[in-house]
Amino acid sequence: MAMKIRLARGGSNKRPYYAIVACDSRMPRDGRFLEKLGTYNPLLPKDSEDRIKMDVERVQYWLGQGAQPTDRVARFLEAAGVKDKTERANLKKGEPGKAAKERAAKRAAREAAAVEAANAPAAEPAAEAGAEA
Repeated sequence: MAMKIRLARGGSNKRPYYAIVACDSRMPRDGRFLEKLGTYNPLLPKDSEDRIKMDVERVQYWLGQGAQPTDRVARFLEAAGVKDKTERANLKKGEPGKAAKERAAKRAAREAAAVEAANAPAAEPAAEAGAEA
């Protein structure tokens, strides 16, 4: 049985509240779970101690049983010092889309043309002044 430590959503519309649970990976997000390990309230300030609460001993037990934390829960565990920090590769999601790349290229070309235009008139009068003298 593939075990996960993940978030199960509760709360009402636009007021999320999550439970950190240990469950079978085949169960739905808010479905049956084996044990509730803690809570996460994203509406509280980031420095609030009530934002994330979890039973660290039980989390370590489930990790020892082979449970895999999801990305978000892994970040919580890293912040709590339970799990070592891992390097994450954001391969495609961090890369801008096709239209954004085109806009950036056009903007760079306009800026380069503006820099050339700003430098060119300043250079021509200096050359003419040297020719007259």
